[in-house]
Amino acid sequence: MTEGPRDCSIANAMEVIGERWSLLALREVFFGARRFDQIVRNTGASRDILTARLRKLVEAGILEKRLYEEHPPRYEYVLTEAGHALHHVLLNLMSWGDRYVTVGPPPTVWRHACGEELAPETVCAHCREPLREKDMTLVRSSRRARGS
Repeated sequence: MTEGPRDCSIANAMEVIGERWSLLALREVFFGARRFDQIVRNTGASRDILTARLRKLVEAGILEKRLYEEHPPRYEYVLTEAGHALHHVLLNLMSWGDRYVTVGPPPTVWRHACGEELAPETVCAHCREPLREKDMTLVRSSRRARGS
């Protein structure tokens, strides 16, 4: 058997959240929009596409559907533990977009509890130093066998 594509957690994550409307739906839930109509309005997604993306996020355990009205039944979307864990990812993606894609001032600004404008930074959990490519060494990277 020959080696197939690299087995990778980035690819696995992209299968779940790596689509524009999924990420924008998550953004809206982080911003506090939990009802379907709010999410549709704030993302600009079609109702059919958003329904499919929200269903996939629920099935993946990132969002949970909760009943907020019984007659007629209406649901809201809330973050699970896995969903909350994506907050740092979205903040870093936003920061990258602010720096390399957005023309002009950032359209969204957060303030940290310290009182300063939030500037997310990824650090090593052990030494608390910022992550830099030159300080990292690949330890393991596996590939799937073709035909499996």
